[in-house]
Amino acid sequence: MEQLLPFIQDVGFPIAVTFYLLYRMEAKLDAVIQSIQTLPEKMRE
Repeated sequence: MEQLLPFIQDVGFPIAVTFYLLYRMEAKLDAVIQSIQTLPEKMRE
């Protein structure tokens, strides 16, 4: 158990931050994809 805590601190925290940032980026990518898909319609106007 004593060796597990430093491992979680060294590896677990960066993994958690990475997943959090990927989750936030996914929402922004969805917005970009939606904008790209509607671009041809707006270009016709």
